[in-house]
Amino acid sequence: MRVISYNLRKHRAAGELVGLVEQHGADVLCLQEADTTDIPATIAGLRLADATSRNRLGLAVYYRENTYRALGVRSIALKKSLHDRVLKPAEERMLGVRLHDIDHGQDVIVASFHAAPLTALNSLRRHQIRAALDELAELGDGLPTLMVGDYNYPVFKEALGQIVRSHGYELTLSDSRTYTRYRFFRGHYDFATSVGFDIDRVQTLPQGLSDHLPILVTAHISAPSVVGTADAQSA
Repeated sequence: MRVISYNLRKHRAAGELVGLVEQHGADVLCLQEADTTDIPATIAGLRLADATSRNRLGLAVYYRENTYRALGVRSIALKKSLHDRVLKPAEERMLGVRLHDIDHGQDVIVASFHAAPLTALNSLRRHQIRAALDELAELGDGLPTLMVGDYNYPVFKEALGQIVRSHGYELTLSDSRTYTRYRFFRGHYDFATSVGFDIDRVQTLPQGLSDHLPILVTAHISAPSVVGTADAQSA
């Protein structure tokens, strides 16, 4: 599975998506800061699974429709920062999709995630990450799960990794920094948390119109999973 995650910076980089998907052969596309009133139903062979609706700049997930079938979606509003309460930039910060691999009969969960901005405390973002992972289990407990996106967590990632591992997941950074707008805040903002997947690589792609660089996650299921297969066959 090849998954691209991209924070579009208030939808500015939306015109780059077709080229990214085609160039890198993406199976899944996870977006943040997308204008959900102005996104197409398909992008270069990928079908829109769902998009958030309670904020104009939100999340969206696309999947390759000749490879996967969408079985369910789940979006949630996470604990708010002061920035969220005052300016209300985003209501829903996680969008997960349960996908059924048509050829292999395997269900997986892929999610787009956007943590609270840097004005919030790391403790709040950790709370949001844990809550998002717990919520994804409601789509299918025990299924291979991959959550990618803008974690807004440029420092103290070692501590975050320990917390994620204690929750049963692995945290994987990209091979180079993904945010370049402000000199003192440059670093790895966009990465992946996963369980049931072996992450082969998280590659930072060239910068476009966004202040975030897109990432390409290449992963494969680490072990056969029978959970959810019967559900998929009867759905």
